[in-house]
Amino acid sequence: MVATIIVDFQYCFIFILICFSSLLCYTLFFRKPKDSCVDFPLPPSPPSLPIIGHLHLLLSVLIHRSLQKLSSKYGSILYLRIFGFPIVLVSSASVAYEIFRAHDVNISSRGFPPTDDSLFAGSFSIISATYGDYWKFMKKVLVTNLLGPQALERSRRVRGDELDRFYNNLFDKAAKKESEDFVGKHVAPMEVMVVSNRLNELLEKVLVEYEEKQGEHHLQGMDLMDVLLEAYRDEKAEYKITRNHNKSFYADLLFAGTTPSVQTIQWTLAEITNSPNTLKRLRGELDSVVGTVRLIQETDLPNLPYLQAVVKEGLRLHPPGPLFGRFSQEGCKVGGFYVPEKTSLMINDYAVMRDPDYWVDPDEFKPERFLDTWKDEEST
Repeated sequence: MVATIIVDFQYCFIFILICFSSLLCYTLFFRKPKDSCVDFPLPPSPPSLPIIGHLHLLLSVLIHRSLQKLSSKYGSILYLRIFGFPIVLVSSASVAYEIFRAHDVNISSRGFPPTDDSLFAGSFSIISATYGDYWKFMKKVLVTNLLGPQALERSRRVRGDELDRFYNNLFDKAAKKESEDFVGKHVAPMEVMVVSNRLNELLEKVLVEYEEKQGEHHLQGMDLMDVLLEAYRDEKAEYKITRNHNKSFYADLLFAGTTPSVQTIQWTLAEITNSPNTLKRLRGELDSVVGTVRLIQETDLPNLPYLQAVVKEGLRLHPPGPLFGRFSQEGCKVGGFYVPEKTSLMINDYAVMRDPDYWVDPDEFKPERFLDTWKDEEST
């Protein structure tokens, strides 16, 4: 009698476990989102594994290349799941254009949670900030005091002095037959927190020194630090920022101007080295415009269209961020498919810049594609 009850209980437990597992699998992998649209289906989804979904497709050193191959097989816009969390992968130039053209505000959020422990992409960072008052205020500060035409003109002499210092150091190393790693050093992910803590201390020291000498700075004109400190003290400011906002803002500028740019510079130099015709034409343009008795200046750039084309082609083939994410606040229709609300959007910039439907010979280094004369030749 007791044995029969135990056996029945075991069968009952197994049956309940199977039902629960089936319900869990159905909920995670087969049930359509509640906000799915009848008129527009979800993007196609490659075969996935139980529980982890498509996680195995992201476990690659060169993840952008793996996802590019995946998109070439299943489509330029895909629906992926990682432990039940939806991700829409975009690898098409036309779809990416549609997203940022028609849904820019909806997908303005980066979609990853910031942390309080690091200055890099922390809770005070403009990089991880969502679209709102803080983001608008910091963008206004950036454009007005750093990236706008008037701001760039004001800081031209500073950039010139830094460039002269770089040249002198490089020539000094060359005269001594010493090597110089002038594109920066790689910082491992485990070292980011250490660097962040040291940078926090350094920026705090800079802020204190700046506050002590702020009267002298006002006599020389206000700069970006003055603007941020003034907003920090002003109780009626457009947006009330904190001291950590100031430090994190400068950490963002340092981070954005080093690691991503370094890799693009290295790859572009490698492409030029491997293309003798490009190198010859580039040197010819520099010799004709700049000459051989002086160094290139910012004022020369408008007269160097081929140099600009080389830089653009380097950015196309080797973008600083091959993958970047966004987050849809509301459901929207993209590329003939429906993207549910609260869905992560992963833009494969590497694949977009090599889209054969948009670029001619997408994998070849051809700076001429960015010249008006080359476009005219292609259209005839």
